[in-house]
Amino acid sequence: MASPTEITVHQLARLIGTPECPVIIDMRIDQDFADDPRLIPTSYRHPHSETAALVAGLAGRKVVVSCHKGLKISMGAAALLRCHGMNAETLEGGHLAWADAGQPLIKTTQNQPLLGSIWVTRHRPKIDRIACPWLIRRFIDPTAQFLFVAPSQVQNVAEKFNAIPFDIEDVFYSHRGDTCTFDTMLAAFGLDTPALQHLATIIRGADTNRHDLAPESAGLLAASLGLSRMFRDDLQQLEAGMALYDAFYRWARDATGEGHDWPAT
Repeated sequence: MASPTEITVHQLARLIGTPECPVIIDMRIDQDFADDPRLIPTSYRHPHSETAALVAGLAGRKVVVSCHKGLKISMGAAALLRCHGMNAETLEGGHLAWADAGQPLIKTTQNQPLLGSIWVTRHRPKIDRIACPWLIRRFIDPTAQFLFVAPSQVQNVAEKFNAIPFDIEDVFYSHRGDTCTFDTMLAAFGLDTPALQHLATIIRGADTNRHDLAPESAGLLAASLGLSRMFRDDLQQLEAGMALYDAFYRWARDATGEGHDWPAT
């Protein structure tokens, strides 16, 4: 049973992918990370010896600290953060418990963006170019920034601003065959959960005009086109679209078996 200052694997898993997700800090030592160089979604590495340096940047945020087994390193770091008035918990069982439970882990490859990543794509987004930023912020890098520019300038901006281009031709994160950029990102980062795969099918159907793939695809297309007409500013549209994909994700995760009718019986 978890202590009052611990969060269980199941509890944390329910928060990841939602706006309520805490800041997750991976404090495994280098050897443990080398043995399994994957990260809990949205987490980032930080040395336990520099725990105090986190205080200023995380004031007012809920924090979960994870180490190899959830023992001395994470417990000590979380206790130190609490001494500074922070709401800090440890992950019960640490990284090992998360992996043993079969929860998703992000692959760390040369294509793995760092915290504070910058991404760039074509302006006037519709579906994939809103869905992908949602995925990145909710599962990869909550601090990611997105640049929407003229199609002809995406590659140039990527080079000048050290940004990662996506959803254009001839880049890594793009359509492949009949699949969408969202599918490519799921595969690249190792995010293979039933809810995300279900959402990917809906997105693919909406983005490629194949509404036979999922009945919800037509609704996603309608909502996406409506948002694109509501906002002239692409960043404002992105913020509104985050709530749209939050809702679709929670439906795919928790509510696919529920219907609705009137009058209630």
